[in-house]
Amino acid sequence: MSLDLNALVREAHEKNDYDSLVCLIPYAKLIGMECLRLGDDMVFRLPASKDNIGNPTLPAIHGGVIAGFMEHAAMLHLLMFMGTPHMPKIIDFSIDYLRAGHYRDTYVQCQVWRQGRRVANVAITAWQTTQTEPIATARAHFKVDEP
Repeated sequence: MSLDLNALVREAHEKNDYDSLVCLIPYAKLIGMECLRLGDDMVFRLPASKDNIGNPTLPAIHGGVIAGFMEHAAMLHLLMFMGTPHMPKIIDFSIDYLRAGHYRDTYVQCQVWRQGRRVANVAITAWQTTQTEPIATARAHFKVDEP
């Protein structure tokens, strides 16, 4: 069975419901990732969940969960806005943790720095209380040409 990603993306934009796209990535679904459309911008949300805690003393979200959330947000962002007819494949991912990700909702916004025919470069910022105080930033490179 062939999956028509362009049709799924088009339908998600029309309904303003991106759950069908999140469900394409099992890990994104597992951690509870959500997509929120705000005008022309897309903000990804990771609701506070005890299953995502890495340090119960603070409590704080596990760093791997934060990185996975950021990577999958960038992948979905490319899928939704860059017109790739297939799922982008990660080439490289580099993250800078800036402060603890406390037990509360976490948000991510992505910015495509460059998209060529084969590779796209994405900047990703994660925050909790205000966007001007990020908990982590990351850079990701994705293969976007046909597999």
